[in-house]
Amino acid sequence: MSISREAMFRRRKAVNSIALALSLCAMAFGLVWLVWILVTTLTLGIGGLSLSLFYEMTPAPNADTGGLANAIAGSFIMVGLGTLIGTPIGILAGVYLAEYGERGWLSPATRFINDILLSAPSIVIGLFVYAIYVAGTGGFSGFAGVIALALLVIPVVVRTTENMLRLVPNSLREAAFALGTPKWRVIMMITLKSARSGVMTGVLLAVARISGETAPLLFTALSNQFWSLNLNQPMANLPVTIFKFAMSPFKDWQQLAWAGVFLITMGVLALNIIARSVFSKQPG
Repeated sequence: MSISREAMFRRRKAVNSIALALSLCAMAFGLVWLVWILVTTLTLGIGGLSLSLFYEMTPAPNADTGGLANAIAGSFIMVGLGTLIGTPIGILAGVYLAEYGERGWLSPATRFINDILLSAPSIVIGLFVYAIYVAGTGGFSGFAGVIALALLVIPVVVRTTENMLRLVPNSLREAAFALGTPKWRVIMMITLKSARSGVMTGVLLAVARISGETAPLLFTALSNQFWSLNLNQPMANLPVTIFKFAMSPFKDWQQLAWAGVFLITMGVLALNIIARSVFSKQPG
């Protein structure tokens, strides 16, 4: 019996060592590509940085000067408005699923649709908005881009809000109910307050996701070489500008494209750091 136990122990130890080695190899494989991408972005992106990048418009081919001011402003506007529209809808839907959706068919149906939206390619969202809005209005517009980005924000916020609210102990709710507190106030003052860190993390991660989306904006906002804050007209944005400039044969455009990649990468990296550090406290 002791021999068989010792053999079983050695076998389990060998399997554990093999699994650990494979896990480390997989981690190293992923880190190599991540470091390679970051080094390439830093090397080529920093070379395109200049003060004119932030106050000059996108240039014509082979122009002496030029920047990304209109694209930066357009991205800020569309990402900001998309977040403002999508976040309340996502939080309200997540609250319903976590607090009211224990019975009935609506909750499972909502989760199913949300899972589809969460896993759907972003280009599908862009085509959807193109079909229902751009084709109907007869032209590309910044507002169409806002709608597409908002549709990408909603499923991320819904999933994060529901999961965070379910982590709040039921004892907190029961204690509040025992004091005669209405359910809406329990949700506002107890559950959402306890889960605010996780909810904010989900919002920031949603912002990080939509900041670099190109496909939806190709079918909705398109681009604009000039400065324009009119949401009813095509609006410049960093992802589409990067796509257009990177595919061009002009060296100055390619350099601006790498500078735009650097700005988006650093912005997304900063948002992820904020999400994982400032809002890392879990409800409890």
